[in-house]
Amino acid sequence: MEKVRVLVVDDSALVRKLLSAMLDSDPGIEVVGAAADPLIARDKIKQLNPDVLTLDVEMPRMDGLTFLENLMRLRPMPVVMVSSLTERGAEVTLRALEIGAVDFFTKPSSDLANCFAESAQEICTKVKLAARTRPRAYTQVQKIAVPPRLSADAVLPRSQSPGTRGGTRIIAVGASTGGTEAIRVLLEAMPPDAPPMVITQHIPAAFSGPFAARMNNCSAMRVCEARDGQPIQPGHAYIAPGGEHLLVMWDGAKHVCRLHDGPQVNRHKPSVDVLFRSTAASIGAAAIGVLLTGMGDDGARGLLEMRESGAPTLVQDEASSVVWGMPGAAWKLGAAGEKLPLEDIAARLLVLAQQPIASARRAAS
Repeated sequence: MEKVRVLVVDDSALVRKLLSAMLDSDPGIEVVGAAADPLIARDKIKQLNPDVLTLDVEMPRMDGLTFLENLMRLRPMPVVMVSSLTERGAEVTLRALEIGAVDFFTKPSSDLANCFAESAQEICTKVKLAARTRPRAYTQVQKIAVPPRLSADAVLPRSQSPGTRGGTRIIAVGASTGGTEAIRVLLEAMPPDAPPMVITQHIPAAFSGPFAARMNNCSAMRVCEARDGQPIQPGHAYIAPGGEHLLVMWDGAKHVCRLHDGPQVNRHKPSVDVLFRSTAASIGAAAIGVLLTGMGDDGARGLLEMRESGAPTLVQDEASSVVWGMPGAAWKLGAAGEKLPLEDIAARLLVLAQQPIASARRAAS
């Protein structure tokens, strides 16, 4: 049986000597050479054509990761990394395995001779197993930059003194996955003189207008895509445009829709948290908060802010939700006073809307 031909690459002369002697002691391994840095190793790979490389992580002239990446891209071969017992060593080793290294073993920081001797069998086994592998060429994948997850603070600072203005109930609704159908069920059950509703559904910009038109056709309420500065009136439902946050603001004598082209919140735009926060700040206890089916947790903290401002709050139950992510997160957070099946929510909203605002504040506490 042919021996496994190994090239040892390490900037430490002592490590090269000890590791070479230990590997050579195995009858199935032959150390064909050693190199003090990657540039020397590059030439020796061409000259000696080894089966396996042992590669130190940190070396002069070119670090081990850069060399490994170049090697696996241009001449893929089995590599066993030699890693230090440090947090930095662990991070680099994991990255080396991603690039294509077959395995690794740790290099002790002291008493090298005894530690290597104790680990001789393990290291030799790793090298011989590595020789049986056929690493693929490394292709660098363009990493997608993940934007930071921002809270509603990025759009609207939290009000320290939410107030009740106008004395008219406004229902704020949030939804995501499965929400287009849930909103349809809700709107179909509302009478033409229902309290005004402001709705944020996670939806692309091209779909929010057609969605609002479809809801207008199936509801006794007048449903539209919200416009900036549009007065909020009873019997109307306003759906956030895709790609813009919908806020409820007090404009001197009336509540109006405000559209905000700010950053994504909870990686969504429009964001339910933004709608709920603005509702808590400008309407307070006169509002009612509803969080329907959806993936993630957008809206959970905003619903809690609404409840803390005195507004009644409720969520769709798990059994009737397509995904009980957003309502489930709100429920676990203590943001909702009630949990109801989808088909019962409209009737409950109409009952809550008839309650005096002062008693609603007590009910939410």
